[in-house]
Amino acid sequence: MKFFIDTANLDQISEAQSLGILDGVTTNPSLMAKEGITGKQNIIDHYKKICSIVDGDVSAEVISTDFEGMISEGELLAALHPQIVVKLPMIKDGIKACKYFADKGIRTNVTLVFSSGQALLAAKAGATYVSPFLGRLDDISTDGLHLISEIRHIYNNYGFQTEILAASIRHTMHVIDCAKIGADVMTGPLSSITGLLNHPLTDIGLAKFLEDYKKGN
Repeated sequence: MKFFIDTANLDQISEAQSLGILDGVTTNPSLMAKEGITGKQNIIDHYKKICSIVDGDVSAEVISTDFEGMISEGELLAALHPQIVVKLPMIKDGIKACKYFADKGIRTNVTLVFSSGQALLAAKAGATYVSPFLGRLDDISTDGLHLISEIRHIYNNYGFQTEILAASIRHTMHVIDCAKIGADVMTGPLSSITGLLNHPLTDIGLAKFLEDYKKGN
């Protein structure tokens, strides 16, 4: 399972990278704005900074909602760095753009996916990644994990190479549950990754080891 961090915060990205287990970064306009990154050139420069920190894929989102706009933005983003993956919305023109980029050898991440039918279309169009939003479904009392499971089953049926990127991860159990049902990638906040480190018995055991060591010295 690949671990992506869902942020535009360079310090958090660097901390996750320092763990040695980070496989990539996902971002969106909201995350950029949260860090005070606005304006086309500033956003482009920030993507370059992110790519200089991590070794893996960096999803960079288009903001156009029409085919021509997505193509123009996507080609610009893809040209920034080999690690860039063009992030497209799950709408009709987004699927058309996905197919266009797939034919051009440009990798894509189809985002805002909330149904298995949408995920099927994205795979048919040649998406590199498909991003079902697990947490947002849970927020409206819908089983987000069931959607991940459905997509996994469909992709396995037909041998689709599109990777399931479980997005909107909120906590560590989301990560574990997604790993159990076969999501290829998780993306979430730093806390959802570092939270996997924690267990009270580990803390108790380490404290005991150190206490016993001190007794002998």
